[in-house]
Amino acid sequence: MPLNKVPQRCKVIVLRKAVDQTGPYKFDAVLEERDVPSLKDGQVLVKIEAAGFNHREVWIRKGLYPGITIGSVYGADGAGTVVASSDENDPLLSKKVFLVPSRGWDSDPHGPESKFGVIGGGSSPPIGTFTEFVAVGRKYIIPTPDHLSSEEVAVWPVAGVTAWRAAIINAGADKGRNILITGAGGGVALLAVQLSVVKGANVFVTSGSDERIKKLLPLGVKGGVNYKHEDWPVQLGTLLQKEGNGLLDAVIDSAGRDIVEKTSKLLKPGGKIVAYGIDAGGKLSFSMREILRNIQFRGSTMGSQKDLEDATNFITEKKLVPVISHTIDGLESIEKGFEILEKGEQFGKVVVKIRPSQAARL
Repeated sequence: MPLNKVPQRCKVIVLRKAVDQTGPYKFDAVLEERDVPSLKDGQVLVKIEAAGFNHREVWIRKGLYPGITIGSVYGADGAGTVVASSDENDPLLSKKVFLVPSRGWDSDPHGPESKFGVIGGGSSPPIGTFTEFVAVGRKYIIPTPDHLSSEEVAVWPVAGVTAWRAAIINAGADKGRNILITGAGGGVALLAVQLSVVKGANVFVTSGSDERIKKLLPLGVKGGVNYKHEDWPVQLGTLLQKEGNGLLDAVIDSAGRDIVEKTSKLLKPGGKIVAYGIDAGGKLSFSMREILRNIQFRGSTMGSQKDLEDATNFITEKKLVPVISHTIDGLESIEKGFEILEKGEQFGKVVVKIRPSQAARL
């Protein structure tokens, strides 16, 4: 699609103040039509074919995320085809790619080198993926692995880099290590399961649904317990006895609450609790018991662009495919995605397939 054939207008999902301020959302997700963005030096134009949902979009609508900007475009995950470039000889033209969702963290192994930001819903950077076309710096796109469709890779970036950093870098999931992943079934936790299993770890899970645990077993999970049962740590201890010395090397968690109290006795001395999230207003409490056993705590939030590139190379080599729970057909049906995430019944990720609108057809 040469630059002179790119349509002038496209559809986008825009953040607006909620019409009903008594409802659960402070902001609405409104379908609008805008000019297709023009290109600056060093940019490419990506025709978005699929965009992934994250809980981040729900938090933004509820006003629980920093940097929310009225008029901004939703969405941090997106994949499609490069249809134009500021360089007419760009080898990326017509190539399948996905967008790097973050800015400010290139390669430092410990944390961002500058102000950290995530696209979608804010002004820094001022782009989002719930759109038909997006102009983006060439350095912020990564070629799509050959074994993945646009829908499959569209749900990968945010959850994938978060899971990679939590499970592989911070928890050290590897061959023979015992890893507990809590709340399995959601996007990040499920990818952490997949990555850890492929690495050769003995993976155990908790979930509030027995049905979800059953679905996880074919992915290579050793066993799981329902955290709604008061004695779930005892049940987990019994499972661990079947897999070696009966102790965990690491716990990967996103809720907080009493996870330290529930799991520290099941951790090896020097074991890790890796948290990539925590409930609003929640706290984690370490006692002298954990200190004397050298239990380590590590916070883990997303990751660098290098982390994402490394993780993508890994899933390319291993032919790992992210699990898609629901596919939404078209930006016009975007509200269905929010409803699914609010119910919390998904197993895997939610993706919207973006079809060209009449305005975007040639």
